[in-house]
Amino acid sequence: MIYGIGTDICDIRRIRASLERHGDRFAEKILSELELATWRARSERWPERGVRYLATRFSAKEAFSKAVGLGMRMPMTWRLCEIGKLGIDSPNAGKPVIVLHGELKTWFEAQGLSAHITVTDETDYAASFCVVERQS
Repeated sequence: MIYGIGTDICDIRRIRASLERHGDRFAEKILSELELATWRARSERWPERGVRYLATRFSAKEAFSKAVGLGMRMPMTWRLCEIGKLGIDSPNAGKPVIVLHGELKTWFEAQGLSAHITVTDETDYAASFCVVERQS
């Protein structure tokens, strides 16, 4: 049974401007430790790829927060929601997945929820779509 649906579109230029204005502090506010390591590696090799990575994670977390109906209020926080991907051993390798931590994970599991997320980016925009289901 569908619990909620969330979508978000993010202007990559806005993310770039926030990075220019606030530096790494902006990424550190949005990304989990694992995401932050990936962002730094991508940014070092190719700065534009780092900006796009940050924009897709920002968008995905916004979509998820809408789908669960919390917005950006406790227990939903940027860093407790991580956008990972399935490993190479999976038949769906590379598929984005939501990995939750701390209070958000506890709350989400207590509700009996599961989530599906997709992310994309193109030229100036990153977009995400999230479906949250209640397990019966």
